[in-house]
Amino acid sequence: MENYNAIPRGVGQSRTAEIDAGLRAHMNKVYGTMSIGMLLTALAAWAISGLATTTDPAAAVAQMPNGKLLTSFGQVIYGSPLQWVILLAPLAMVFLFGAAINRLSAAGAQLYFWVYAALVGVSLSSIFLIYTSYSIAQVFLITSIAFAGLSLWGYTTKKDISGWGSFLIMGLIGLIVAMIVNWFLQSPAMAYAISGIGVLIFAGLTAYDTQTIKNTYLQHAQHGDKEWLGKAAIMGALSLYLDFINMFIMLLQLFGNRE
Repeated sequence: MENYNAIPRGVGQSRTAEIDAGLRAHMNKVYGTMSIGMLLTALAAWAISGLATTTDPAAAVAQMPNGKLLTSFGQVIYGSPLQWVILLAPLAMVFLFGAAINRLSAAGAQLYFWVYAALVGVSLSSIFLIYTSYSIAQVFLITSIAFAGLSLWGYTTKKDISGWGSFLIMGLIGLIVAMIVNWFLQSPAMAYAISGIGVLIFAGLTAYDTQTIKNTYLQHAQHGDKEWLGKAAIMGALSLYLDFINMFIMLLQLFGNRE
């Protein structure tokens, strides 16, 4: 894959400055959209967990093994077949997004992403039933620092890391297979290994996706297709959002303190 870290030769100074400014605006939109998505995820997870649990025994309809009291709402979303819909809906939306992106406008794609982020928050709300709030906040901070450093390196490095893509995708497929196998085995040692390897895979994907977003913009900036660039920013935000969320989950499984 050709490296587009440098502006193509033959482009005038004014055009180069225009592309540089466009790249900064593009990356700001990517990170801004991702940040709003993360905020929606956090708010949805916090709100749903608050509605699902109670400290009043009289208002509880069920009790978890760790002592958490569930409301009737919590019993429905965590103890009925609806939990599978909540779990699988975000996954279905990711696949549908890839198929629908060409038919959606840039504004439509952005709304789709925000709805998706809120649904992820609903599916992740159960972490508040499993881990302490302090532990979740601590791991979120660690993930944020690691993500920022990896993304910054992916953006600024002169090294072409496009070759990482095939290895990272292969590793991701192997990780998914291992998770499915361990769903039946329920091996704590295997779960720990999966989380550790998962952190490395999503760390690599963070740097790789950041450089890919940058290079894709530089490749297509010459055409001036604003509608395409708007959609590309949403797709880039989704890629980095998924890297962050998955790295956070893996780190939480490794270092989170359970209730």
